[in-house]
Amino acid sequence: MAGIVKTPEPPYFAVIFASQRTEGDKGYGVMTDKMVELASKQKGFLGVESARNKDLGITVSYWDSLESIKLWKENSAHSVAQHKGKTEWYKNFPLRVRKVERHSFFEM
Repeated sequence: MAGIVKTPEPPYFAVIFASQRTEGDKGYGVMTDKMVELASKQKGFLGVESARNKDLGITVSYWDSLESIKLWKENSAHSVAQHKGKTEWYKNFPLRVRKVERHSFFEM
């Protein structure tokens, strides 16, 4: 999950997930890796960027359509991870879905 995603020309969609974790790993790290691997095989997935410090995590995944996002939300393995997130891993989190209509990319 390292690096910045080079997305295609807009429009596309961003799912923005910010979170505050509970104490301890409780299998979180392994599940995160599995979810990125699984999402990368999902139709319409464009990439993911993620950053975390001790207080806050932010993950942004990029998708080609709202339908692709819906199919990912309904994925059975992802549903298991969502349940564990609500019951074990997160104190709180917002989830935001936005249409990207314009972007720019700077590279040295």
